[in-house]
Amino acid sequence: QVQLVESGGGLVQAGGSLRLSCAASGFTFSTYTMGWYRQALGKERELVARIGTRGSTTYADSVKGRFTISRDNAKNTVYLQMNSLKPEDTAVYYCRQGFGNYWGQGTQVTVSS
Repeated sequence: QVQLVESGGGLVQAGGSLRLSCAASGFTFSTYTMGWYRQALGKERELVARIGTRGSTTYADSVKGRFTISRDNAKNTVYLQMNSLKPEDTAVYYCRQGFGNYWGQGTQVTVSS
């Protein structure tokens, strides 16, 4: 069965960096677009970044120039490098397979001011 396991979240000061990882299993990873989404308290879940099977990327305007999504098909893992973090980046970050209903359990990112 499809499994997506996020890791790497935590508490960081504004201006700091974190790298999130999402380890995937149960499907042919290289054939799927993968995405990172986030949901802040009281807000709807939103797309942060997406990477296609050939490496094409899409970013939310709010993270462009600060976040980088990448993938390692040999390790079945997608990453989100987050730099210059801001308090408004505080949220639970989720990994998603493609555009369907498989999501990870989420990892909390908290950025203090």
